[in-house]
Amino acid sequence: MGMTWTLEDVQWDRFDPSKVDPALLSVVRAASMVEYRSADYVAYLCKIFADDEAFKDAAQIWGDEETQHGRALGKWAQLADPSFDFEASFADFRANYRLDLDVEKSIRGTRSAELLSRCMVEIGTSSFYSSISDASDEPVLRQICDLIARDEFGHYGLFRRHMERYMVQERLGFWTRVRIMIARTLETTDDELAYAYHAANRLPGPYHRQSATDAYAARALSLYRPVHIKKGVVMVFKALGLRREGWWQDAIAAVIFRLMQWRSRRVPHTPV
Repeated sequence: MGMTWTLEDVQWDRFDPSKVDPALLSVVRAASMVEYRSADYVAYLCKIFADDEAFKDAAQIWGDEETQHGRALGKWAQLADPSFDFEASFADFRANYRLDLDVEKSIRGTRSAELLSRCMVEIGTSSFYSSISDASDEPVLRQICDLIARDEFGHYGLFRRHMERYMVQERLGFWTRVRIMIARTLETTDDELAYAYHAANRLPGPYHRQSATDAYAARALSLYRPVHIKKGVVMVFKALGLRREGWWQDAIAAVIFRLMQWRSRRVPHTPV
């Protein structure tokens, strides 16, 4: 099965420069960097799952779709800001944030733990692109983000299916799953996203992780609405093996939303 859409399906002629939000543009630039780097993650996954041909085939398709996300976001960012040099920014990002690809075993410990971690990434990105689409008035960006969010939701399902297959043998306990999910969530404050934001937005001065992280958070976290958080919580619960929905999911989503809004207000809002 190949990709569900291509760049030719995007209605580029509908681009409206008067509806570009500079804050959203800065977030999109950074996202294009991370998405475009997916080939490195495909190489990593194919080493870990070296004897699983079915998963490696699926991972390759996943990587192709993620790379396309980066191309689409990068092309839109260049329309919105013709001075944005996508390839030069990406070269800076790749040269200065390196991934350890010389591995044969998952850094999470087991294959099922690796796949659970990938589920968390896809939950985050599905919600993230939905939030950008809902926050934007620019029609082309909305279309691109809707297409990407749909892909990311499908990727979540892909990784969850393979995780459940491996869980038959590896049997991760509930609290182990919770720990893995929390650990992966905390990694969003590491250098990858921070340096992507630094490189893509040509921040002045040398790279400083906390400054770049704060600049990104000030813009990205304010995009989320309760509906985006609630959808993500439902997906997390399914990955944990908790199928029942109830008031407690709404309560958890409400707490997370308030924490994200609090974090967004606390960080310095520097000019775009």
